[in-house]
Amino acid sequence: MAFNPEELIFPALECVHIAGFAVAIGTVGVVDFRLLDIGFQGQTPAQLAKDTRFWTLGGLLVAIFSGFGIYATDPDMYYTNWPFLIKMACLIAAIVFHYTVHRKAADVEAPSSGAKVIAIVSLLLWISIIFGGIFIAFISSGL
Repeated sequence: MAFNPEELIFPALECVHIAGFAVAIGTVGVVDFRLLDIGFQGQTPAQLAKDTRFWTLGGLLVAIFSGFGIYATDPDMYYTNWPFLIKMACLIAAIVFHYTVHRKAADVEAPSSGAKVIAIVSLLLWISIIFGGIFIAFISSGL
């Protein structure tokens, strides 16, 4: 049996995709936890948001472009898969939320109660993307 390098495309893309999301969601989580007054007390939410901005965007771009590659491996399976569609809707909502509402809430010296609600919504959106990705493999196409 000969080695076929094409068999490694999907697993390699999946590793890059997960690493990109880990960086993006991890940096967003750091800011969200600071908005919730959980950890990172040495910096303001605005400082953390500024310090992690590049890493968040970089991780998100890596995740998105590797996601296009993953989608290209079997588009028929993905566009008829409910968890995938839910993941995409949550991803769009999370990106829009992050670069509008969340950015404004994080640009403060001390978090308010409104900022805490925004941090919770942000965390829920990003977590829903993770679970959507996990369930793609477990729930067969249904459309």
